Amino acid sequence: MSKVLIVDDEVKACNLLKRFLETKRHDIITANCGEEALEKVKSEKPDLILLDIKMPGMDGLEVVRHIRHGEVYGDVPIIMVTALSGREERIRAVELGANDFISKPVDMTEVHVRTASLLKMKHAQDAIKSYQADLEVKIAERTVDLRRSLDETITAHKNTHEAHVDTLRRLVIAAEYKDNDTAEHIKRMSSYCNILGTKLNLPPDEIQLLTLTSTMHDIGKIGTPDEVLLKPGKHTPDEWEIMKKHTVIGANILRDSPSKLLQYGEIIALSHQEKWDGSGYPHGHAGEDIPLWGRIAAVADVFDALTSERPYKKAFSNKEALSIMKEGRGVHFEPQLIDLFIDNLDEVYSIQEQYKVS
Repeated sequence: MSKVLIVDDEVKACNLLKRFLETKRHDIITANCGEEALEKVKSEKPDLILLDIKMPGMDGLEVVRHIRHGEVYGDVPIIMVTALSGREERIRAVELGANDFISKPVDMTEVHVRTASLLKMKHAQDAIKSYQADLEVKIAERTVDLRRSLDETITAHKNTHEAHVDTLRRLVIAAEYKDNDTAEHIKRMSSYCNILGTKLNLPPDEIQLLTLTSTMHDIGKIGTPDEVLLKPGKHTPDEWEIMKKHTVIGANILRDSPSKLLQYGEIIALSHQEKWDGSGYPHGHAGEDIPLWGRIAAVADVFDALTSERPYKKAFSNKEALSIMKEGRGVHFEPQLIDLFIDNLDEVYSIQEQYKVS
């Protein structure tokens, strides 16, 4: 059942329309002046308004203007009921927002046809609004669900990443049981890698990965016998061959992991002892055939090894170590990387001081 508001200061005309439209099964509300009409619009929310133009006080045109400027119920269809046939009045009514006209004296057939048409339009509009409102609610609900799922995914990813980092750290900690200086060596060496990665303008996520995974470069020494690893003095040729196997052992420990951390750790473990001229091990790769991260790790690892005390040697001074490394430019080390390292010695010495063995 549709709700229709009839507005006319002539009570007889108002009642005539009321009785007719009630036969069409409409719920009829009436008002006899403009002010009352506006109150009924707010309180009753009609589906259609039949509005007389000529009324004392606030006329029909003014009522239309007020309705169309309303924020809540300004789209209700309005049929102007008027004895006026002048073009200007009709244009004015249309400009203000009237939808249709019925001339007085009214023809009930015309009333029925025009009201039925506009009510059909109104119900269609209401259905669209209802659909849009439901759609907005569903979108809002799904947006909340999506955000919740995204947050859960981010948390799961973060937890997985932290678990991988924790695994990495625990693997590296094992080296501390073999060499008291290994823990500090790892911190210094990975920090030197961070300096080189930054100066090469690598993406931030790559620099973070490089810093983390470079700590695994010597993880293979877990498999090196203590009598060889901790031997004071020079190694025999056979012992040196055993020492060199730590690169392959490390790569085997880290191989076939779905973790990007362990994948890059494998690359560094296997390639950090290769040399620019191809004289390194385990595969004798040369130049850019050596992965970039392995080339970076080589510079960082050798500098720290030279400036650190080992069972088989005393620590070199920074000056002595840098002299040896400069001789290795283009032989052991990629020229660009050794130049970058030397150009940023202030940062290198700061790291060295921060993680010195007490």
